[in-house]
Amino acid sequence: MVRLLVLAVGKPRLPFARTGAEEYLGRLQSNCAAELVRLKSGPTAVAEGEASLARSAGMRRIVLDERGEAVGSREFARRLEGWLGDGAGPKTTAFLLGGADGHTPAVRSMAHWCWSLGPLTLPHELALVVAIEQLYRAFQIFAGSPYHREGPVAEARKARGNRRDR
Repeated sequence: MVRLLVLAVGKPRLPFARTGAEEYLGRLQSNCAAELVRLKSGPTAVAEGEASLARSAGMRRIVLDERGEAVGSREFARRLEGWLGDGAGPKTTAFLLGGADGHTPAVRSMAHWCWSLGPLTLPHELALVVAIEQLYRAFQIFAGSPYHREGPVAEARKARGNRRDR
């Protein structure tokens, strides 16, 4: 079975972000074995990075970082599908979200891929919600679900005048 691990540094402080992460994690778990692990904030980004690397040892690591590559939802889904279908790779894919000071060069160097959510500066709790939602969205894209409103589904909706089927 597909296994995803989301590692996030720090306790959730924003109630709406905690609720959002739980909502999308619950939806994601209907598609795969997904787990959110919160790591204790360390005294430094180096300590947080060491904890993230230790917890993700032996896994494919996707590091969320502002210096990473920004891609659209379909491209992200394509990459995720490739990693999950790669029988030769690790069985678990870990998504690493750093603390307030982000990731160190050492953590980035250990990544299979560095992923940026875009040029905006986001609080890391909000970035966590967006990342988990994008994981859920990727599985909806795999399934051809109307959840992702781009491509043929969106074009059909536009042709109907943006009305939803009733």
